[in-house]
Amino acid sequence: MVNILITSAGRRVELVQQFIKARNSKKLSSRIICADMSDLAPALYFADISYSIPKISDPMYISKLLEICQKEEVDIVIPTIDTELSILSDSVKLFQTIGTDVLISSKETIKITENKMETFKFFKSIDINTPDSVGKEMKYEGEYPCFIKPVSGSSSVNVFKVKNEQELKFFKYYIGDYIIQKFVDGDEFTIDVFCDFEGNPIYITPRIRISTRSGEVNKTKIYYDQHLMDSVFEILKALKPKGPLTIQTIKDNVDGRYYFIEINARFGGGSPLSMMAGANSAEALYDLINGKKFTYESYAAKKDLMFVRFDQSIALEREINGQYEKIKSSHI
Repeated sequence: MVNILITSAGRRVELVQQFIKARNSKKLSSRIICADMSDLAPALYFADISYSIPKISDPMYISKLLEICQKEEVDIVIPTIDTELSILSDSVKLFQTIGTDVLISSKETIKITENKMETFKFFKSIDINTPDSVGKEMKYEGEYPCFIKPVSGSSSVNVFKVKNEQELKFFKYYIGDYIIQKFVDGDEFTIDVFCDFEGNPIYITPRIRISTRSGEVNKTKIYYDQHLMDSVFEILKALKPKGPLTIQTIKDNVDGRYYFIEINARFGGGSPLSMMAGANSAEALYDLINGKKFTYESYAAKKDLMFVRFDQSIALEREINGQYEKIKSSHI
């Protein structure tokens, strides 16, 4: 039996569904457990078992996760948002003492990926193209427009295209702890990566971001380019991530070069699409847990496959014990 706990599950319904599909395909005796601080998080109602847990900032957050892992005999924890990565990376050994692994990269990798200024320095250190960037302590002397964003953040929250110095002054004050980046005009790409537990790539799946909403892609297409792939291999060789990694880059309309801007050491919001396209990291994770060794599989995802995403709703009602229960559509 392989039991998986997905934390901060939120709206990650597609991710949960992919792990359920992988489990069923392999005919495994396995439970998918989801946890979130809100009992109205949609993903909770697609899991086999669900839990409401404290906020990540709560001192009891790790204790509650450990309690769940012991009770449900969890084999591996999968974090899904950036803000929990650091605290979980500090607690890996605690989880190991109860027989639970955490699908998370090293503390060094987390430090690089959770701070956009550190990410910029990392790209520069391995000679990967990246937009010129300055932090809060430095004066911006570049051209306009430019981008300003929180030095730590995700989902495009508080990311602004700045037209002039006056706007920049306002957004500096509004954001507080920021990074300013040179504006690169071009197509944006997400690269979904999945590595084994030693940091060796199994799947690399680039997708062009055709349309996004609230920072998450809703129209995207699988896209292969050898120059792009070569740069990704260089990044992976330096980072040696464990499990999932999501990389963001922009192809400049003027010089045709890729400029790398962000790394997230977790499953990205669009990663289930790469799984659906053939780079099935959900199935690969089950195999890794069971000791299988992988070699890199190039072009695992079907080239040029297009995805369009949409919203769905579920209806909930209160049970006698005060918890919500999903209502089957035929009963509404």
